[in-house]
Amino acid sequence: MAETSSSVHDSDSPAWAADHNPQLKPWRRPEPGSAAGKGALERPDQVVNLVWQTRPAPPTEYENALADSLIACFEAGAEELPDLVAALNARGSRAPSGEPWTEASFTAEIARLGW
Repeated sequence: MAETSSSVHDSDSPAWAADHNPQLKPWRRPEPGSAAGKGALERPDQVVNLVWQTRPAPPTEYENALADSLIACFEAGAEELPDLVAALNARGSRAPSGEPWTEASFTAEIARLGW
C-alpha cells in the first residue's frame, strides 16, 4: 500500500488496511424485477465487507488536497456554504476549471466526487 502525505490518511491504520475498496461494484440505479429482490441485491454473505472503504479507487492528489483544504476551512470555523467557499478561495484553492470557487461550482464538484 502506498502511503500518502494527506492528513485524511490514518497513519494508525493496520498494515492490511486498504485506501480503497477494489471489490466495490459500480453503482447503478435499482431496476425493479418481477420477483422481489431477485437479481437486484447483492447477497451479504457473498460480499467482502471492507469496513469504511467505499471508494472504487485510491483518492487522487487533487481529492486529497481538496479534503485537506476542507478540513482546514472547517477547523478555521467555516460552517455554512458561503463561509466555506470564501475560506477555500482565501486559501488559494481553485475549482477544477482553475477559477475561484463559487457556491454552484463547489456544490457541483462535491456531487461529482460523491462526497
